[in-house]
Amino acid sequence: MKVTGQCHCGAIAYEAEVDPSRVSACHCADCQRLSGSAYRVSVSAPKDTFRLLKGTPKIYVKTAESGNKRAHAFCPDCAAPIYSSAISDPPAYALRVGCLDQRAQLPPAKQIWCRSSLDWAMKLEELPKVERQ
Repeated sequence: MKVTGQCHCGAIAYEAEVDPSRVSACHCADCQRLSGSAYRVSVSAPKDTFRLLKGTPKIYVKTAESGNKRAHAFCPDCAAPIYSSAISDPPAYALRVGCLDQRAQLPPAKQIWCRSSLDWAMKLEELPKVERQ
């Protein structure tokens, strides 16, 4: 599936090919802090399909619990997260689904790091819904 995306302010724009069956929601503590939310939803895009169309993201290098280092790309102007990848010669980019134009067609196919999930994050369906605010 071809996807297009951009950061909140529009300074970064990109396109890629993704497999919708590879969308995951990560509940690890790092993803919670890096996203400012209860979890982060990502989809893998092979390196040869990912193309920056506009802008240059800023890179932050994070060290995981395992000791592995990951590059996290975000917009230097609005701070919207764009992707994460290996530090050098990445085979793929983990695109942040929230910045993709096709996000409604990319529901998570699995959840990972559930041992770190917040109890309430698994029970959102039970909450009252308000169409606008």
